[in-house]
Amino acid sequence: MTRLAVVTGASSGIGEATARQLAADGFEVVCAARRADRIEAVAAEIGGRAVVCDVTSADDVARLAAEVGDRLDVLVNNAGGALGLAPAAETDVADWRGMFESNVVGTLQVTQALLPALVASGAGTIINVGSIAGHVAYEGGSGYVAAKHAVAALTQTLRLELVDKPVRVEEIAPGMVRTEEFALTRFGGDQARADAVYAGVSEPLVAQDIAEAIGWMVGRPAHVNIDLLVIKPRIQAAPHKVHRDT
Repeated sequence: MTRLAVVTGASSGIGEATARQLAADGFEVVCAARRADRIEAVAAEIGGRAVVCDVTSADDVARLAAEVGDRLDVLVNNAGGALGLAPAAETDVADWRGMFESNVVGTLQVTQALLPALVASGAGTIINVGSIAGHVAYEGGSGYVAAKHAVAALTQTLRLELVDKPVRVEEIAPGMVRTEEFALTRFGGDQARADAVYAGVSEPLVAQDIAEAIGWMVGRPAHVNIDLLVIKPRIQAAPHKVHRDT
């Protein structure tokens, strides 16, 4: 029987790379994301299935669950992202709501909807894509830091609550990963500000680095739970401590 995986936010960046990695590892991948054209193209290239899904929409998540059916081996909750970099005293509350809806509520809704299928597989795996921001705070990142701390807390709580179920609950917490869209989205499409994030950083992580790590986590024997995998580029000691060449 072909193993089945779901990856949310699979139309670009870490999500797309993870979908491709899991497909290469022999999974049929249900690729979920908001942009129909992008997600359909990715799914077609890897022999997967595309589901247009906004994880903040209960109706969309219900459609995703219907597409998956009653058995699922792997769920990668990747959808989310950061908005803004203003100090907490000045940050836009709407950005906070957006980050909590996509990173936290979306992760919860998808997990709730697909958990029965994960349990039914007899050896399910949930991997939540967090961030080092979910473990160490940094200036200007209050909303994203709070949201990713919530993802970490949700992961830990699920692990406690599901300890008697055949489901692993894991978190991967990347540091600086250069993708096409993460910083661009954070700064509302301002390419110059997005480029400045990586200025002088010759070797940040890339999406494939995270995808390969997720593939390794998934590939451990069923009795092995990788509670938390923190992965940063060598030149990043902390969210606020990055060596730059210039």
